[in-house]
Amino acid sequence: MTITPIPEWDEWWAEAAKNSLQESSEPFEFYSQVPKQLGKGYVRDIEVYPQVWLGIDNHEYYDNVLFQDCECDHPLQFAVCLSGTARDEFGGQIGEGYTLISGGGIQPKMTFWHSQSEVSVGIDMPPELLATFFPTGNGEIPPQLRFLAKGNDWQTLLYPKTTIAIQTVAQQIVNCPYQGMTKRLYLQAKVLELMALQLAPFLAEQTGLQPSTKLRNTTIARIHYAREILLSRLDNPPSILELSQMVGVSDACGGLRLRTLLRGFRELFGTTVFGYLTNKRMEQAQQWLHQGNLSVAQVANLLGYTNPVHFAAAFKRQFGITPSECKLGKKSV
Repeated sequence: MTITPIPEWDEWWAEAAKNSLQESSEPFEFYSQVPKQLGKGYVRDIEVYPQVWLGIDNHEYYDNVLFQDCECDHPLQFAVCLSGTARDEFGGQIGEGYTLISGGGIQPKMTFWHSQSEVSVGIDMPPELLATFFPTGNGEIPPQLRFLAKGNDWQTLLYPKTTIAIQTVAQQIVNCPYQGMTKRLYLQAKVLELMALQLAPFLAEQTGLQPSTKLRNTTIARIHYAREILLSRLDNPPSILELSQMVGVSDACGGLRLRTLLRGFRELFGTTVFGYLTNKRMEQAQQWLHQGNLSVAQVANLLGYTNPVHFAAAFKRQFGITPSECKLGKKSV
């Protein structure tokens, strides 16, 4: 069964917001619990800049939810799902490999489907602020970004593919380790970084500067081979030098130089070799811990960590909880 918003929907949310305990003392942050009639979880709204709101949604409804939005003025929005999915009736999808850029303008009447469980990050702002964040000197929105500010015309909807870099920044936003003004500064930087990462493929397409055009097809194939080696050896990964030697012997023999491997890996996968390896190790660790058959020490050992403290620190950096909390069933922050 799918939950469809009913007349009491808005009343439930208003009541939940009124009764929610403010977990943060930050004057720029607001916290609301999910109405008990719908499930559990929370919604955080943080004003990172004047008129720029960062939303963090972590909910688990009793069932999937079907929304129908009417035609309306829509702000500029960037969104990433860390878990769960959302789809519209026209085939657009956020989650499971895709993110969302919802341009400013008139949103048509649409039906949206949201999965039962979802963790997402969203940025809402007036499109006019693009002129502030991406200044051109004349106070106007850069020509490359005007497609995101349609005014009284139909909005632009884009679904950029997700990358490890996008997922990492979204996770860092959810797991922000700071408080007070330091927290706000940190989130300001991450909001701009997330916007830049989502816009990158469209800006590159407009300017003709595709990020991987300088890499030869043979080089791209070797870098993909390097990734496969890392995935097959999470417990005992080769060093960077060993990895470059495994995918190419020398320049004279058509091999891959170490510098080319490092640069190409970042271009293709949006992160460093070490960052990619750590992300995949932690994802595997999370799966094993949720299964409950292995102890934390056993998981650390299987992934090649000789020091469980180092493993626990890496796990908490990525998911915001300790491996022990994960094993007990707590979800990532």
